[in-house]
Amino acid sequence: MPEEQLFKTEEQTERTAIARALREAAAEIESGDVQLLSGSQKQSVTVPEQPRFEVELERLTDSETGAQRFELEYEIRWTE
Repeated sequence: MPEEQLFKTEEQTERTAIARALREAAAEIESGDVQLLSGSQKQSVTVPEQPRFEVELERLTDSETGAQRFELEYEIRWTE
């Protein structure tokens, strides 16, 4: 199945700003209408009543330096 990226943003952000964005996203998800905005990018989507929800925490270790990086991901999936 080919993948088409419709929206992406990534930036260094303060933890409090991330929490605020997640609270705002939660309210939109609960209403069913999500608006994604970043600079000139804009995308909207309707989330169904029963999507699949996944939470994942990963620890990745650099094989050369031993440095560890963590990734905390929240993913909502559904089929149209």
